Amino acid sequence: MFENINALVFEKEMEQNPEAIILDVRSQWEFESGHIPGAKHLDFFSPYLEAELNDLDRDKYYLVYCRSGARSYTACNVMANMGFKKLANMMGGLIAWRGEVVTMQEQK
Repeated sequence: MFENINALVFEKEMEQNPEAIILDVRSQWEFESGHIPGAKHLDFFSPYLEAELNDLDRDKYYLVYCRSGARSYTACNVMANMGFKKLANMMGGLIAWRGEVVTMQEQK
């Protein structure tokens, strides 16, 4: 099971749960062009997605987002079915996000 939360609640969850893992499930190009600071990237369309998800700790809290909320919603469903216990999907994705966004160049 997972929660669908709006961008404001997503940002509050980030602030109140510094141990949470922010997971960006967009393409590599989308991620490099701008992402939430500290986000971990897993491409939803990667043929290795399931293997990459298997490497993650199922007991941690994951805040998942994409561009619009569709891929992250599906990713949360997949993760919940794999036994991940605490998940939140940002409805509206980066389109709805008003917080900070960094590019790969800025993060270096």
